[in-house]
Amino acid sequence: MYSPKRRGDRHGSISSRQSTNQDSNPLEEKEDNSSEIIKPNFGLSGKLAAESNKYNGVALKYQEPPEGRKPTKRWRLYVFKKEEQVVNATSNGVPSISYPLIDCLHIHRQSAYLLGRDRKVADIPIDHPSCSSQHAVLQFRQMTFTDSETGEQKTDIKPYIIDLESSNSTFVNKKIIPTSRYVELRAYDEIKFGFSSRDYVLLHDELADTEDISEQDTMRTLRKHLDKGTIKVEPPTLSVVSSQAKAIT
Repeated sequence: MYSPKRRGDRHGSISSRQSTNQDSNPLEEKEDNSSEIIKPNFGLSGKLAAESNKYNGVALKYQEPPEGRKPTKRWRLYVFKKEEQVVNATSNGVPSISYPLIDCLHIHRQSAYLLGRDRKVADIPIDHPSCSSQHAVLQFRQMTFTDSETGEQKTDIKPYIIDLESSNSTFVNKKIIPTSRYVELRAYDEIKFGFSSRDYVLLHDELADTEDISEQDTMRTLRKHLDKGTIKVEPPTLSVVSSQAKAIT
């Protein structure tokens, strides 16, 4: 369990117009693929901005790092929900599977978003029983890198995901990510929490404008980008998932 003092957003006010904690120096993991999502009304309330280690009487597990920044790109999380349905008798009882778009979250208004089942503290609630009360944090970080062409030092604000020692893991592109470590996200990355049937796909507005997100095959259109690379993760050091948890759908 983590019990650091909350830092909050040190670089500007955090918007609370949308609705829907960790080692002090977590190691960092880079990732080669990513995804994103868009839409209000999912509880994005800026609760990570609390200045103490408690919010609404709940001890927070995460402390935002000094490099935390609001993103310059207008990132979004597209939420898809897996649905199975037996269409007719000719299907021999085999369900058809679809991934309708059910929500779209704008996630550019804050430097960090806490995801979890505890609605007292979660910026983005995830209600599935396999998810932890404070499951993971989506963190934007200002990072310095060397331009491969010019050799110059540059900075960029990039999205990262960090699992807060959740019971049933966080997945990026169907792979378990290690706990307590930042994993870099990129456009089109697919994120899942526990055994929830919801997929969260990361995009920013410049890319979203090139996709027709109203078509029924939106998920397939986005998934084609997931095969362009793989993320680098350490062998998972996660708690053993119980058979009871595995049975949750």
